[in-house]
Amino acid sequence: MIVRLRQPKREVTIDGPCSVNQLLDQLSMNRESFLVIRNGTLVPGDGRLDDSDQIEIRPVISGG
Repeated sequence: MIVRLRQPKREVTIDGPCSVNQLLDQLSMNRESFLVIRNGTLVPGDGRLDDSDQIEIRPVISGG
């Protein structure tokens, strides 16, 4: 699957299927710091990702 990352903006290819938590582990990313979006929809940590999915990973941003 092609995974689009923000900050820095780049694309990586990951073999699937896998869970969101497994994907973030492979990329050495903390689950609490990033959102995973599959085909335009936010996916929970135990959500399954397939090779055909379009994945985007965005950092969590908070403000006040």
